[in-house]
Amino acid sequence: MAAQTQTPVPISITICGDGGCGKSSITLRLVRSAWTSDYDPTIEDNYSVTRVIDGVTYHLCLTDTAGQEEYRGMWASSNLGADAFLMVYDITSRDSLDALQHFDELIDMEAEVRLDNAERARAAGISPAYTGSGAGSRTVPPVKIVAGNKCDLQESRTVPAATGLEWARKHGSGFMETSARLEVNIEETFALIVKRVVERRRLAEEGVMDNTEMSARGMTKPLTPLPAGTEEDEKRGPGVRGPILSGDKVGRGQGGFWKKLRCW
Repeated sequence: MAAQTQTPVPISITICGDGGCGKSSITLRLVRSAWTSDYDPTIEDNYSVTRVIDGVTYHLCLTDTAGQEEYRGMWASSNLGADAFLMVYDITSRDSLDALQHFDELIDMEAEVRLDNAERARAAGISPAYTGSGAGSRTVPPVKIVAGNKCDLQESRTVPAATGLEWARKHGSGFMETSARLEVNIEETFALIVKRVVERRRLAEEGVMDNTEMSARGMTKPLTPLPAGTEEDEKRGPGVRGPILSGDKVGRGQGGFWKKLRCW
């Protein structure tokens, strides 16, 4: 009941990556539970969706950004002001993983600015947990999650899961493999983002700005595998909504198709 009456907690998420890697497909799968094979290059689209996670209602503001190199210069400062970044690549394209370097450098520069803002806030006797709308008021370093999308295309895979995980760890990010087409790890990925943003905010209130589980300057711990599924999960199969979003574990189960998938 509390989750229905409380004011939703806002969390902003910028989704970035190379063109054609499935950013819009992931976004639309979350927002509309829809998928299309048509590719329409995005310049920038904004969406919002509400989710209840661990009994708390969150209002997710999603920005689906341009991936084509010719549009990357159009990135607005507001895109870098997000609480979290979902960096998407295509497991069938090594180039799409390499393209994340560009976005990661921008995000890390933004993280440094926020840490500097936090230091100035502390020096002025202001709580560094404050996050206003102005660029100079942002102080909590952003969360980064890497998503290896199109994991249903195993026969065309060119980026092993271990390679994606290694890249994510090296760049201080969490890691998931997803499929927008089969709705694999979509809800779970955004639930993970929410949990990590909440944890960052909590640590900021305690004055810990750069010592989180997945620090912008450190390496991430691997995520736990999806929890074991039930016989009923086997019957439901992939693409059915209804992930577990409570406690420390998130997922739909490992029965049938899920046994082929891992997340960290």
